Amino acid sequence: MAASLHEMILKDTKVPVIFEEEKYIPIVSLQLVFKNAGHLSNTIDGLADMSAKLLNEGTAKEGSVGFATKLDAHAVDLHVSVGRESFVVELSALKSEFSYAVERLIELLKDPNYTKEALEQIKYQKIGWLKQKESDFDYIAASKLRATLFKGSSLAKPYDGTVESIKGLKLDDIKTFITTHLGYNNAIGVVGGDISEEEAQTYLTQILILFPKVATKEVEKIKASDKKETVLIDEDTKQAYIFFGAPFHFAYNDKEQYKAKIAEYLLGGAGFGSRMMEEIRVKRGLTYGVYASLRRTKSVSYMSGYLQTKLSTQDEAKDLIQSVVDAFVKDGITQKELDDTKKFLLGSEPLRTETLSQRLGRAYNDYYYDRPLDFAKQQLDKIESVTLEEMNTFIKAHKELSDITFSIVTKKEEKK
Repeated sequence: MAASLHEMILKDTKVPVIFEEEKYIPIVSLQLVFKNAGHLSNTIDGLADMSAKLLNEGTAKEGSVGFATKLDAHAVDLHVSVGRESFVVELSALKSEFSYAVERLIELLKDPNYTKEALEQIKYQKIGWLKQKESDFDYIAASKLRATLFKGSSLAKPYDGTVESIKGLKLDDIKTFITTHLGYNNAIGVVGGDISEEEAQTYLTQILILFPKVATKEVEKIKASDKKETVLIDEDTKQAYIFFGAPFHFAYNDKEQYKAKIAEYLLGGAGFGSRMMEEIRVKRGLTYGVYASLRRTKSVSYMSGYLQTKLSTQDEAKDLIQSVVDAFVKDGITQKELDDTKKFLLGSEPLRTETLSQRLGRAYNDYYYDRPLDFAKQQLDKIESVTLEEMNTFIKAHKELSDITFSIVTKKEEKK
């Protein structure tokens, strides 16, 4: 049974519900996805993430250990997480234990662990994590790339937080974030497994009725820089960590997603079948791996990629990235590349929908990005029929991919 879209009425709001019934395994999964409540909503660096972490600390009555013990005794998995645009509460359990799982979630929502001890615990853990990241050169290069590529926007900020911002965080900051960003009117329900649609809506109602109505707003629209900057970060490193990005003028809900998918696969997403891997690793041996993707979200559309190489080949690798992208948008692809990509994308499709979570995830993405729930099938049909001329017209229209910004962790004195 394929996932389907339903609506349930709660107070003054129609709450969308992505649902799929699957009775093969007696397990039930429920997610609450709150729109526009992710990292991009931070009023303090790291606030959304810390709000999610506090909700993972159990109830004020039971504490983290006591609450986790109750969940473990019934094999209930309850987890709260945050992404760039969304805040997610996930709950799963055996069908026989699911009503108990919902009771525990309700218990958590009524009595979050808003205690000084819980706050200090998650602050201690987060500050330790941030301290570790000070020597994580991939993290450093990626963070600097975001700060440069999206300068002046919320995406440029350290959304994981800084040691200073986490130290200064107060319980009231977290309480305010949760009560102003998690509401029944900005929630999407995603439910699947051995459960009926009626049961799913009953459980969702019991949970969502506990949330307030919140002010809603559209996701911030962010543009990637086309200034072609290169930022060098001096660290005590024996390798160069090269992260790069560029604008990609393409809407998240464009009907030609299949063309972007093919272009992404061939440019840097196909492993050894991609242009970047072929030119930079196979032909010249400058890296173990190089990857690039074309990210299309509600907030921003852009190319991003990365590789590691020796300090002595840093400039050569950087120049090669630029030349590969330049040639890609100037000349397009070959018929053989298109044929091989079609075979892979069409042949591997069953692997993307073999589990319930994959199908629910795809259906949710289609809904979230304003697409019909059979969008993937439509796209497969178009992948199968797209011509070389159509693909090259698309690729050559995106010259902005050549406006690459680089963020490189290197050792400047050795480079000299």
